[in-house]
Amino acid sequence: MPRHWLFKSEPGVYSIDDLARDGSTGWDSVRNFQVRNFLRDEIRPKDRVLFYHSSSEPPGVAGLALVVKPGYPDLSAQDPASDHYDEKATPEEPRWYQVDLAFEEKFARLVPLRELATAPGLEEMLVHRKSRLSIQPVTAEEFRIVVGLGRKRHG
Repeated sequence: MPRHWLFKSEPGVYSIDDLARDGSTGWDSVRNFQVRNFLRDEIRPKDRVLFYHSSSEPPGVAGLALVVKPGYPDLSAQDPASDHYDEKATPEEPRWYQVDLAFEEKFARLVPLRELATAPGLEEMLVHRKSRLSIQPVTAEEFRIVVGLGRKRHG
């Protein structure tokens, strides 16, 4: 059964519009062991993703993506020219992982963090509980609520 996730990205680095333009992308350069474990062990094809714009004003969920390739070694860790190089990563022990995402939908509007924090049913969502994880699990009900908010036009 597919799971649900929230993936954070700074829109100045890679936005929902970039994903829409590209169609799909490898989600690489994650350097957090808990998130690495999600990428390597838990995130699977057909899992659905809330695409979250972080470090923006306001931060919030901008749209949806779909996982299309399971975890595989993040080769940027083995590239000395990469900003994300890790001297401990080797082909035998890759250390870091990535998945591939495909564009699914850009919401009619950004669902801001402040709305996620106050919407009924989202009280336990990690994103507004000071979690620093760039990838976070989301329940099916939280996913459903956020999608409903994103598809609803205001004003």
